[in-house]
Amino acid sequence: MSGTATPASVYIHLLSPASLKLQELFDNNRAWSRQLTQRDPAFFRKLSEQQAPKYLWIGCSDSRVPANEIVGLLPGELFVHRNVANLVVHTDLNCLAVMQYAVEVLKVEHIIVCGHYGCGGVQAVLEKRELGLVSNWLRHLADIRDKFSTTLAELPVEDRAGALCRLNVLEQVRHVCESTIVRSAWKEQRGLAVHGWVYSLRDGLLQDLLATPVTSVADGPCLIESL
Repeated sequence: MSGTATPASVYIHLLSPASLKLQELFDNNRAWSRQLTQRDPAFFRKLSEQQAPKYLWIGCSDSRVPANEIVGLLPGELFVHRNVANLVVHTDLNCLAVMQYAVEVLKVEHIIVCGHYGCGGVQAVLEKRELGLVSNWLRHLADIRDKFSTTLAELPVEDRAGALCRLNVLEQVRHVCESTIVRSAWKEQRGLAVHGWVYSLRDGLLQDLLATPVTSVADGPCLIESL
């Protein structure tokens, strides 16, 4: 209702010690801004005028996997979509909208699907743990577990999480290639490549799964797959 005062409890919450601790983030932000400005005084002016990334990164929401930092790129050089377990679901309009904008508007040249070892979603699916709402999302990953159940069962228990992580990336690369967005780009002879990578939390290094599609308009994508 117009003219209604903001409850005092809101102001108390905003000024609570927990909220004031966030000042550290603002301090970090100012230091980061100064650092980039010292390196290039016109950096933020140029960044505000346009973005022209060559890469779309589809990765996990895990806070230990900072996309730009991993590949040493500055703001504006990497277009990013992240979700739990780096899934590309054909009915996920959020992910598809990011892909469509990246491919058709920004004209990216590479789409990178990147999983990571030590993924909590992968471990939960292997252990068949119930996590509430997120278990509905991870059902897509559980389908991959079931699809490759024989392959996973033949591996030592300690190797199964890493294998499922790689299998998941390969399946998501396939989903990217099967999307109308990518198939249309290939039909137009666009120079668009799709890649599957895995990141290691133990040493900070990336692994290329050699999942770059060999494509033809008639036959569709064929992945070079290796477990």
